[in-house]
Amino acid sequence: MLRAMTADPQPVTAARPRAGPPGDPPGSAPPAGRAAGVAMMLGSGLSNQTGAAVAALAFPVVGPAGVVAVRQWVAGAVLLAAGRPRMRTFTREQWWPVLGLAAVFAVMNLSLYTAIGRIGLGLAVTLEFLGPLAVALAATRRRADLVCALAAGAAVVVLTRPRPAADYAGVALALLAAVCWACYILLGRTVGRRLPGVQGPAAAAAVSALAYVPVGAVVLAHRPPTAAAIGYAVTAGVLSSAVPFLADLLALRRVPARLFGTFMSVNPVLAALVGLIVLDESPGPYEWAAITVIVTANAVVVTRR
Repeated sequence: MLRAMTADPQPVTAARPRAGPPGDPPGSAPPAGRAAGVAMMLGSGLSNQTGAAVAALAFPVVGPAGVVAVRQWVAGAVLLAAGRPRMRTFTREQWWPVLGLAAVFAVMNLSLYTAIGRIGLGLAVTLEFLGPLAVALAATRRRADLVCALAAGAAVVVLTRPRPAADYAGVALALLAAVCWACYILLGRTVGRRLPGVQGPAAAAAVSALAYVPVGAVVLAHRPPTAAAIGYAVTAGVLSSAVPFLADLLALRRVPARLFGTFMSVNPVLAALVGLIVLDESPGPYEWAAITVIVTANAVVVTRR
């Protein structure tokens, strides 16, 4: 996800890299406006997870790296057009966090997509959500938040419990994506303070897309893509970057940031459902229970904060 477009620039909660105002909108939104905002958040989450599922359809042809390269190019183009960053005017103090964010984008998406190819969409996204949860828990000393942390930890043990078919490399990659998401949130704060609007995420997306030019060229040269594979990768870029970016931006004008962060906690459930429908993945009862616990822990922590 460039969650950080929203990735994320977004509320410092469980929202995937998204760009938008960091605080609640002034005044109370009318019920119709809030309902529209909730519909947009639901559409954003479904679009993001559907994009990831569609991307997985291209893995057998071009692999996760090839899909991520195309996705980064699409995301870079979309954010450049939306943010119009004036990169020639950036100072050294502005460039350093932007470059850090670009590196986070590159590693996060590659590790997540590779994890999806190994352990499935629902499990990969659920483990990735531990990143925002860890950031939210890091600054708290409340007993209830500690209980949430312990519950989430127990759920992770259930999800990754030893069994013959366990893919620990895939789990490790999903946890790496979680670390990247946490770094994204922390870097996003710095970028948001040093650059106006979405110029920072837009510049980071452009740099990340540029870095993937040689990667994509090598991968696609060794694994010639089909028209269908390219179509899947481009669709993933649109559904996981362009649509969530615009939907989140509009939603944050209609709902408080806290509601936004709480609602984003349903993404692991959406990922599991989309994986079931699109990729024929079938989490067992223990996996569903663990996903529910992690989602609940995210929602409780975000709501209390």
